[in-house]
Amino acid sequence: MSKKIVLASGSPRRKTLLEWAEVSFEVMVKPTDESYPADLAVEEVPVHIARQKALGVAAELSGNELVIAADTIVVLGNEIIGKPSSREDAIQILSKLAGQTHRVITGVVLLDGANEKSFSDITTVHFHALTLEQITFYVDKYKPYDKAGAYAIQEWIGVVGIKSVEGDFYNVMGLPVSRVMQALQTML
Repeated sequence: MSKKIVLASGSPRRKTLLEWAEVSFEVMVKPTDESYPADLAVEEVPVHIARQKALGVAAELSGNELVIAADTIVVLGNEIIGKPSSREDAIQILSKLAGQTHRVITGVVLLDGANEKSFSDITTVHFHALTLEQITFYVDKYKPYDKAGAYAIQEWIGVVGIKSVEGDFYNVMGLPVSRVMQALQTML
């Protein structure tokens, strides 16, 4: 790969997933406004935010780099569920998701100068019913405050609480790696 790849994300999960794919990259994060236009389609929200992340990092670089940015949201019905603001919020979010089916949508933007590839990947997740005791145990032990939907599929709650997944498992972790790799091959 001739260009330097820069991951515009501080997510340890995205970093791990790219490492598993044996991609050589550096991490650079810029504070990003994660607001979005109210009339934006739900599937476009994480792409919009990922684009803002990519543009923020690209502005600091020489232009000879390829920037990868991503944003993940959880959607229950038509409600976008972000990261919990507190322990109580995390418990409330997981109580809402328990026994329900939701979508995890990750928006990805690959930016190489003026050349951009963007897409969103959708995975459907079915949760078992969970007791308040299970939810509280998970929140207190794993502290999922930096995760959309207040959970990480690769942790205890995923093993115990998720009934099934339709789509890319890694998308739920925060990056649809196989699609990213396909996009990278066309851009490098």
